[in-house]
Amino acid sequence: MRLFQRLFGTPERCTAPQLYEAVVARGREPHWYEAGAVPDTIDGRFDMIAAVLAMVMLRLEGDPEGVPQSTKLAECFIEDMDGQLREIGIGDIVVGKHLGRMMGMLGGRLGAYRDGLAAGSIRDALVRNVYRGAAPDEAALGHVERALLELRERWDNAPTGVFLAGELPA
Repeated sequence: MRLFQRLFGTPERCTAPQLYEAVVARGREPHWYEAGAVPDTIDGRFDMIAAVLAMVMLRLEGDPEGVPQSTKLAECFIEDMDGQLREIGIGDIVVGKHLGRMMGMLGGRLGAYRDGLAAGSIRDALVRNVYRGAAPDEAALGHVERALLELRERWDNAPTGVFLAGELPA
């Protein structure tokens, strides 16, 4: 049953699991870690996936039709992080605490990227949230900023229905 749900989503989440899988795949693309100098660590991968997820969620929040899918994506994130924590050996007693912290981190990133997009630059948000305060060289930071903004622009121009169908526009 769990495999069926993972592949096809629960009736409540519909296509959100497929969209979430596409977000994770995008966040794991090698260019973030090579040209963007994002640390290729558990934390670095979390930060990059959270950045891509935030861009998708912010796009969906911009359309009332997309808000439910954004909420479902957050649920997929929680489920994935729960599994990841358990896989690395975090016990039942403290998983909830870690998940709460991760949700707070995602919420903080949503706010930081929302503010940065409104101000015309997400550089400060990237340094704080992807590089954890240690800015990389200009080329690496510029690469990540440009790539995220290009994705955001493409996604802003894509119909919301594409996201609702569980697809991440190319």
